[in-house]
Amino acid sequence: MKFFSLASCFILFSTLAFGQTDPLEAARKKITTKDFAGAKADLTRVIEKNPKNKDAFTLRGRARMGLQDFYGAIGDLNFALDIDSTFAEALNFRGESKVNLGDDSGAIADLDKAIRLNSKFAEAYTNRGFAKYNIDDLQGAYFDFSKALELGPVDADKYFNRGVVKAELGEFVSAIDDYTKAIELDKSDPNLYNYRGVARYNTSHFEDAIADYDQAIQLDPKDPLRFENRALARTAKADLKGALEDYNKAIELANDDPETYNLRGVLKNTMLDYDGAIADYTKAIELDATNPTYFDNRALSKTEKENFAGAVEDYTSSIELYPNDAETYYQRGMVKLQMNNNYDACLDLKRAEELGSQEAKGAIKKNCK
Repeated sequence: MKFFSLASCFILFSTLAFGQTDPLEAARKKITTKDFAGAKADLTRVIEKNPKNKDAFTLRGRARMGLQDFYGAIGDLNFALDIDSTFAEALNFRGESKVNLGDDSGAIADLDKAIRLNSKFAEAYTNRGFAKYNIDDLQGAYFDFSKALELGPVDADKYFNRGVVKAELGEFVSAIDDYTKAIELDKSDPNLYNYRGVARYNTSHFEDAIADYDQAIQLDPKDPLRFENRALARTAKADLKGALEDYNKAIELANDDPETYNLRGVLKNTMLDYDGAIADYTKAIELDATNPTYFDNRALSKTEKENFAGAVEDYTSSIELYPNDAETYYQRGMVKLQMNNNYDACLDLKRAEELGSQEAKGAIKKNCK
């Protein structure tokens, strides 16, 4: 009987031992399911029992990142690196946290070291690519995103990241290839279609761009930027009515963007609706009175309405904001000529010529004796 009792106890203890869950693995699963607060609490208990556990500090740092507590994450990752300064995973996460805090130079230093310690660390290349992109090192970002793709695993985000950099470098055809590969891997992300639409627009493939914007809008009809982008493509295709409908929808979704009002004003001016254009430019100026373009555009529409005094007033406001624009002096000078104010007009034209305007040079020869 003793034998069987001991055996039973052995089986019971073995079952308990093998049935215990690794607390670090459990925390990883919580992080995967975005239960960051739960993971943080679990890992705190692990650290209290073993304050030299670098994996626990690293995972808690990761949980803090999920909670947007990047300073706290860096604190945990510092502890992990105090325990093991060659821990590439902790360096990678610390670098990512620094990117989120805007410390791109510090991030690159961490990620450089992580990559030196593990040359096949794809995530570290991706994070360094973001940091380099943020400091306008586009060639460096291009290399890092390409390396992350080479190391794998391949996913839509990696192709998208590289596509964005290619587009910034003006390599729109190649960017389209990357966006297309991203879409093949994830057909549910409206951003992928929107960005490919922008690249296609920049290669003058307006029909294809419109098709991409259509798909992006179908997937997410609440983003005003996609309607604005489609309006630009429709304008390029001379579908002015369709473009106006898109600008109207964009403003319905977000009525606080001055640039959308400005663009709709440009369209209305093209459609000879000068009053409508002036109203839109006025709204743009109400939202942002620091952009000289809005004053220039309103002045053009006022000129078409023969409101020359109003046009001069707008050009003057534009010059106050940006005093070295030859075109604005030239346009103000031409309006003053229509007002028979030749003396002031010639002063403006001469200033425009000094700033490099060839049109002003010809106008001076004709009007300023």
